[in-house]
Amino acid sequence: MRNKLFLVAAVLLFLGSMPVIGADEVVDGPSAALLNPSAATAVAPAEFTVKVETTAGDFTIKVHRDWAPNGADRFFNLVSIGFYDDAAFYRVILTPRPFMAQIGFNPDPAVNLAWRTARIKDDPVEKSNTRGMVTFATSGANSRTTQFFINYVDNSRLDGMGFSPFGEVIEGMDVVKNFYSGYGEGAPRGKGPSQSRIAGEGNTYLKKEYPKLDYIVKAEIVADEVGK
Repeated sequence: MRNKLFLVAAVLLFLGSMPVIGADEVVDGPSAALLNPSAATAVAPAEFTVKVETTAGDFTIKVHRDWAPNGADRFFNLVSIGFYDDAAFYRVILTPRPFMAQIGFNPDPAVNLAWRTARIKDDPVEKSNTRGMVTFATSGANSRTTQFFINYVDNSRLDGMGFSPFGEVIEGMDVVKNFYSGYGEGAPRGKGPSQSRIAGEGNTYLKKEYPKLDYIVKAEIVADEVGK
């Protein structure tokens, strides 16, 4: 009997030492939606607007689903679940000539791992990669996942490589042009961040090794645009 009482007391002591999570408290770690790409299947409206708050200021993207349906749907789902919040513009190329600003890794390595093979099918290139166009990065046929870039200049040479714009920056292009670009091209070609390390270490790596990068604070779909 004494042993049983001792065991009960020990369990109660252990439970009492655990933190109590109230209904209004947020548990650290990524949400279930961020870890489940297979559930991100919503069809985007024909057009929608995304307001992007960044450390350099705000800008706005207008998405046109008829330009690139698969790309628009993917972007709509990623923004809806907060994938890009606290994500870094880790590849910003302005010299020796303006090119683009790229983003697309979640700050949490577990989320990056979940999305690593969540590829979408290619879209025909209906619009050219001119200044302000927003386009998913691709490394070959049907390989787009979460990476996208904003064209700084007329990069129409990318059209023939399968880079299909799905939207355009309609406000705040001056903000986009002001993202920190001092690190240049990424490793191993340049001294900028390594994509493999971003994927595996997240913002811990970036904020330690590349502290001047600009980040999305929050990206959200403008409510009155949904459903049009």
